Amino acid sequence: MLFRSLLALLAVLVAVPAHADRIKDLGSFQGIRSNQLTGYGIVVGLAGTGDDNLEYTIQSMKAVASRFGLNLPANINPGLKNAAVVLITAELPAFAKPGQRIDITVASMGKAKSLRGGALIMTPLMGADGQIYAMAQGNLAVGGLGIEGKDGSQVVVNVPSTGRIPEGATVERAVATGFESTPNLTFNLARSDFTTAQNVASAINTRFGAGVAEAVDGVSIRVNAPAGADTRATIMSAIENLDVVSAEPPAKVIVNARTGTVVINSAVRVGPAAVTHGKLTVRIDEKQTVVQPAPFSNGTTANEQKSGVQVDEEKKPMFLLAPGPKLADIVKAVNAIGASPSDLVAILEALKEAGALKAELIIL
Repeated sequence: MLFRSLLALLAVLVAVPAHADRIKDLGSFQGIRSNQLTGYGIVVGLAGTGDDNLEYTIQSMKAVASRFGLNLPANINPGLKNAAVVLITAELPAFAKPGQRIDITVASMGKAKSLRGGALIMTPLMGADGQIYAMAQGNLAVGGLGIEGKDGSQVVVNVPSTGRIPEGATVERAVATGFESTPNLTFNLARSDFTTAQNVASAINTRFGAGVAEAVDGVSIRVNAPAGADTRATIMSAIENLDVVSAEPPAKVIVNARTGTVVINSAVRVGPAAVTHGKLTVRIDEKQTVVQPAPFSNGTTANEQKSGVQVDEEKKPMFLLAPGPKLADIVKAVNAIGASPSDLVAILEALKEAGALKAELIIL
């Protein structure tokens, strides 16, 4: 019995391709995405860290007061150090239904110093089409901290003018995706690659039969599926969990010139080349000495300037890159001469100019 179990386990391991990825990790189905929501609101209850007398804050508070039948005189501008106008942002997940709750982020748009301890008044959140999709309200959770002394000195930790409200908005309207009635399903890869697109289409056809999927271009794979929410949800679930071998990415070297970070992917190859790299250091020492005249002479005491110039050139051995070395060989060769990140950038740029670096060099 144990022998049979081992054989079954071995068969499963052999069936899964080496370095295979799930299709769901390579992209997503078209139309199945989140939507951005925004809103304009008022945070109240601040401990004197609000907007004070900003004109639009006063107008916003008067508008809030008018909801409850309270009309403030036009010539009265109350001090509003305990209130701040804010912008609210949120993401409405795909298939979100009315009554579900989503997280929101609240950020000050005025001169409020901190939103700590504040409460957001009920605010509608709208989509790009101008329709209301959620209502937001609640107490803010602020991770930042700001302290100010009477002499003007202050200490700020993180960003106290931005906060979050977990589950602070209630969905009021669902966004129709139309996935159950579209003529076909389209799966879009996160990164364009014709080989990966063909591999995905081949994996789907192997599972569901020939002609079910076809690669439209380097990103999209069209899947012919019968209409109906339940049927398509079942097919989409099965497709997302299929294993497929991703194509090797294009050879790239990414260099961040500001931080000195260098990332080289495994597809990078280098043609035959000889490289040497050294540093030239020039050191100048300036000294002043006091020169005394001889006894009984008419000379005067004077300062004499002495300069010392020294040139040191660090000797680095030349190393040879054999034809077509891989990533490990490049790293080993560069480490052998003790090159720093900035030195490595100079070496890579020189190899690119010489035509020996078979990769795209991207400098951020």
